[in-house]
Amino acid sequence: MKIRVDVMLKNGVLDPQGKAIGHALGNLGFSGIGDVRAGKVIELDLAETDSAKAIEAAKQMAEKLLANLVIEDFKVSVI
Repeated sequence: MKIRVDVMLKNGVLDPQGKAIGHALGNLGFSGIGDVRAGKVIELDLAETDSAKAIEAAKQMAEKLLANLVIEDFKVSVI
């Protein structure tokens, strides 16, 4: 089963990568861009066939390794 974990910085945490992307887009002539936030996507191919168990396993992986819970939030979904 394929699982997707989206990890983003929490609101209020400075995002220098997002700021750099936003600045670069402005320099390239794109206008009307507000706040830009950068994150990461992790796709997992799990042997588990039960979606509830696969989601729970991915949540545990995110809590223990994939996300820094102090500054990041994550979302798990089946793809």
